[in-house]
Parts: sequence; structure tokens; C-alpha cells
Amino acid sequence: MRKYDLVVCGGGLSGIAAAVQAKRSGVKNVLLIERYGFLGGMATNGLINPFMPYWKSNEPKNVLIHGIFAEIMEEMRLFGGMKEGSDSFDAECMKIVLQRMVLKAGVEILLHTFVEQVHIKNDRLVAVRVASKSGIEFMAADAFIDCTGDADVAHLAGTPWEIGRDEDHQCQPMTLSFRMANVDRSKMPSNKEIDRLYDEAKARGEITNPREDVLHFSTMQDDVVHFNTTRVVMHNPISARSLTDAECIAREQVWEMARFLIGHVPGFENAYVQVTGTQIGVRESRRIVGQYVLTKDDVMNQARFEDCVCRFAYQIDIHNPTGTGTERWQLPTGGYYEIPFRVMVPKHIVNLLVAGRPVSADHAAHSSLRVMPACVALGQAAGVAAAMKLKKGSVAFKDLDGAAIHAELEKAGAF
Repeated sequence: MRKYDLVVCGGGLSGIAAAVQAKRSGVKNVLLIERYGFLGGMATNGLINPFMPYWKSNEPKNVLIHGIFAEIMEEMRLFGGMKEGSDSFDAECMKIVLQRMVLKAGVEILLHTFVEQVHIKNDRLVAVRVASKSGIEFMAADAFIDCTGDADVAHLAGTPWEIGRDEDHQCQPMTLSFRMANVDRSKMPSNKEIDRLYDEAKARGEITNPREDVLHFSTMQDDVVHFNTTRVVMHNPISARSLTDAECIAREQVWEMARFLIGHVPGFENAYVQVTGTQIGVRESRRIVGQYVLTKDDVMNQARFEDCVCRFAYQIDIHNPTGTGTERWQLPTGGYYEIPFRVMVPKHIVNLLVAGRPVSADHAAHSSLRVMPACVALGQAAGVAAAMKLKKGSVAFKDLDGAAIHAELEKAGAF
């Protein structure tokens, strides 16, 4: 058994922010565990791109999220992985930028390692059991942060959680992102025309993808187009068999879409599939039931909280869990809501926090906060809270002063 002050499980953007901020806030021994051979989570292994809006609703100049998220973007621009004025980024640059950031902070990284069980004593998480090429090991700590994206550690620890929408527990669909290269963008028609051609292909029976339109984005390369347009519905992202089936379906959809683009859309005549995500993108899986549950009403009514750890304004964005269509609700111009620290605090386990996508929220509120900028902010907040808890000794996360966490985040430049 190896002993640390803090163990962060999951090396996505929320886990990186948590580990780096914890070190900066004075935690001595921090371990970051990641299942892949590189850091970045959905930004790298999922090939998710670009960053969704992180500013006040419909006011791009009024940025809400600063702190470590802004540092990542600045480092990416210095490295040549982002263009000024664009929120698209290069995933390979992201890998090296994040690696350097974490190592510079003094965080220990353990890659190719999977948390597969936990050790609980009374109401405390004592250690996580991990599997790797080294075999089975226990990583003990005084505090833990679950940044797995699916609340895997919280689940293994027996904390309550929910999944999907209330009526049938179906989650938002999964999407395998891909990119087409050697595209002549000067010949590409409008989005409306591409959608019209897509509808015609559907009518001919060439498309099985249930998505209603073709969602694409620009990239760092002029001849490469990024697609976030496959849609796998009614599959369970926390079931290995269902997830396997979803990966297979999504890969077929990628090639179905590629044939459509090459055969029917101007500018793609000589294009080819350049890359697909290392894994399918998961929008929604477990959501813990925490000390507070953020709701759709909180989002739309622009709720304020004394223990605010993130201000956000991305729209409620629910991709139909069972078929075609996407529901969207925008906040009023200039509006934003706040996310309280309590949504990261699960029940029953006193020394565990959950950061990133699976925090405590209902199906609709989750569809807004699930995107990467908010996940970074929540991770940074978890790092501040972990340092505060460790300085206080045996105090439970739920008993920390949320207003004090907010103040520390202000000092760290997060807002």
C-alpha cells in the first residue's frame, strides 16, 4: 500500500485542475491516476472539440471562467495548439501542455492504471485498489477526488447516484467524434445545404444515424473538418457490454457519414477519415446525489449561492436520449447561474469529493454544466477544498465553509 495526502482519480481536465490546484494550495503528496497513457480526458481521448461557451449568455467578451482553464488556453496558444480568437484546439498539443502543467506542479502521475475497487472503514474512504501492468495495488490517502467522469469511485464507495432522465433513466446519446482531412473548404456549401443533402440521403436509406443534422466545426488545419455528429441512443455508458455495442455502432456511423460526405457534399470529393476518438464521447452517465441537487430551475432562474465555485451560462442542451431532436433553452442575454460547492459532496463518505460531469444535478441542469470549461472550474474548486480539509485534519468535506472555498478561488483567480 502506498500512502498519499490526496489521490485524484481520473486525468481528464477536471482531475488535472484538481491535482494542480491542490499542490498550489499546499497539499504535499498528490497522486493523479489515469486509465489511458496520456492526460486530457474527453479533450484528448474523446477528441471533443471545441470548448463550449464559457462566457455570459450571448456576451463572448464577458468571460465567466478564468483560473486554471484560462492558463490551459494560454499555454495552448503559446504552444501553437490554439489560435487567438478561436476555441478549437489541437488534441496532441493538449496532451503535452497538460502533462507539463501537472509535472511542473509536482503532482505524481500514474498512467495506464484503472481504479477497480475501494477500501472503506466506517464512513471514510481509506484506499482505492488499482489494476495496472504492475498488478493490483492499494493507494491510500487522507482525501480523494473522483474525476472519473462516471462517478466510478463514488459508486464503488456506495454513495447514492442517479442516471438519465426521470421517466426512463435513458441518458443523452453517445457520440464518436471524427475528422475528415483533405477537404476543400472553399467549396463547402452552407450548413443548411449540407443538412438538406443529409435529409435526402436519409430518405434514400443511406443514413441510419438518428441525428437530425450534421454538426461540424473548424480545426487548426485549413483542410480538416471536425464532426461531432454520430448518435448512439438507448445505450448504457456504465455497462461494459452496452458500451462495447455503442462503440461498434458509432464506428459504423462514422464510415456511413464519410461515404455520404465524399459522395454528395461539395468539397469532400477527395477527403478521407483522418482520425476518430480513442473512445466514444459520453455526455451523461451517473450523477451523484450530493448535499445539494442543482436543478433546471436553478439554471434558468440564474440561481446564486454563497458557496458558489463556478459561474456558468451554457445553454440547457439535451440531445434526445431515444432518437432524433435536441432540446435547447438559452439563458437571458448577459445571464449566468452559479454552481454551489455542495453539488460535489456525496453522501455517506466524509473524505470524498466528486468533480466534473457527474456532480449532483438533475437531467436538465446536468446538460448545461457537463461541458469542459465548467468541469475544469469544478476540478479547481475540488483542489482548493481538498487542501482546506487536509489543513483542518479530520473535518468532513460537508462541514467545510463554502464561502471560504469561494474566497480562496477568488484569490486563485478562478472567477
